[in-house]
Amino acid sequence: MIFEKSIIETMKKRQSVRNFDIKNIEESHVERVKDYISNEDNLLGPFGSRGRIEFIQVTNNVSDKGIKLGTYGFIKNPQAYLAGVAENSKYSLVEFAYNFQKLVLWLTELEIGTCWMGGTFNRNSFEQEIQLAEGEFIPCITPIGYPNQKQRVFDKALRYVVKADNKKPWDKLFYDSTFEVPLNKENAGLFELPIEMVRLGPSASNKQPWRLLLSSDKKACHFYIEHTPNYSTKLGYDMQLLDMGIAMCQFELACKELDIKGRWSVEKPDLLLPNEQTEYIASWETL
Repeated sequence: MIFEKSIIETMKKRQSVRNFDIKNIEESHVERVKDYISNEDNLLGPFGSRGRIEFIQVTNNVSDKGIKLGTYGFIKNPQAYLAGVAENSKYSLVEFAYNFQKLVLWLTELEIGTCWMGGTFNRNSFEQEIQLAEGEFIPCITPIGYPNQKQRVFDKALRYVVKADNKKPWDKLFYDSTFEVPLNKENAGLFELPIEMVRLGPSASNKQPWRLLLSSDKKACHFYIEHTPNYSTKLGYDMQLLDMGIAMCQFELACKELDIKGRWSVEKPDLLLPNEQTEYIASWETL
């Protein structure tokens, strides 16, 4: 296990950081990050595909190659960026985000700040920095650095605007056996805490598109996405698929900490869906 502390506690405390200290990242931390993203085991998704994550050191938002990397003023004093590379397909995006969130949580444990960015960075400038193969693109990046302890007024205001601290209740997200019955915490059994970690996870614009359905025998948890109509279509990819990878990561890591053994599968259950925006992604089955 790559984590040294309680991953559940790390999930609970992690917040997006947009305002960083001017202090350079310690060399020991830089080396650990580079080792992490060069280890193929850390980039292996739940269904066997591998993404790629590139480390880009910056000074005043300019890379070592002299390329100015833009984030439209959302980020202050980043010391480096981690840029993700993946193919633009459903499960490639889900698996990539699963791995990227695991990295984000590991960085949080090191007291290094992060902020998922999918639509608020200049993709062209980052594409100049990274060699992309045919079919590859950059779905998201995160700036990294040590958080500025004096959080900017702008940062707090942005959290308010995107309702980052306003999470939907269980009865809007989770279901018991069918989509007609909301899931109560009392009926979630062993999965109560893993499901709560999904609820607390980050998502684009805090849309929280995940919908989880607990099987009647409580041995499987089915993950669905409820697409927000026309969301992120201008980007040329479905950003909300990244949210599903994040949800799966949060859920699995919580299960592992609680010693709930299971595995991912893609065996679509025969269930009546609540609307045409809802799409099946994957299932966690206990062993």
